[in-house]
Amino acid sequence: MTSLIILLFPLTGCMGKSFFSQDDKGVTGTESDAKDGSSSVASEKKSEHRDGQVQEVFNPESIPVLVNQYNILPENYQPEDLVYPNIPYISNKKAEKQKMRKEAAAAIEKLFAAAEEQGIGLAGVSAYRSYTSQKALFNYYVNQDGIKKAKTYSAVPGTSEHETGLAIDVTGGNGKCPAEDCFAGTVEAKWLADHADEYGFIIRYPKGKESITGYKYEPWHLRYVGKAIAKAITKHGITLEEYYDAVPVNN
Repeated sequence: MTSLIILLFPLTGCMGKSFFSQDDKGVTGTESDAKDGSSSVASEKKSEHRDGQVQEVFNPESIPVLVNQYNILPENYQPEDLVYPNIPYISNKKAEKQKMRKEAAAAIEKLFAAAEEQGIGLAGVSAYRSYTSQKALFNYYVNQDGIKKAKTYSAVPGTSEHETGLAIDVTGGNGKCPAEDCFAGTVEAKWLADHADEYGFIIRYPKGKESITGYKYEPWHLRYVGKAIAKAITKHGITLEEYYDAVPVNN
């Protein structure tokens, strides 16, 4: 990767932390961060964003790390605590893409169990991806749709949340509409929108926030950030970028 420059700065006209209630303002960490004292913010410094320049995230192991087109993971980064969550996947064959980081895996197990208790069947589609896997996938989409369109729904390698081991795409237990637009509006999608934050997850790319996240609406893409931050983000109807007062991402 090329040399990178810090870019985070307060959003103008966006509901950043200044929008939060006093209780929310104190929320900056997750269960893991509280234990090890690590910062939950993608970068402790903020400066003016210039010419689409990017920065390398300084603490990729942080549970609520901000990863997007302007905040990239270190080259060859790989989480050290990847495990297989005990949940059903649309494919019964074990694969690397079914792994998640340990804390996120435990949380997704609880989310799936709660959904099942309420009559909602869910299945995993894809979780962790290595840099190499993301590169191959992104190149496939570029060849299929061109780079401009591909970047609206697929991440450039090094900038994908899947590479953190903290994200997972899910679908209904029947396996239909895996990571596809038809998942929107299903009872499973509605349940996730209503309850994901209770287990530390957010709908990372919500509807109407495309100009901020840089990606189209993906009701199936869950990102683990920890309960406190997930509840604050969901309560205010904002994105992870807005939570950190980070610059909007525009393709």
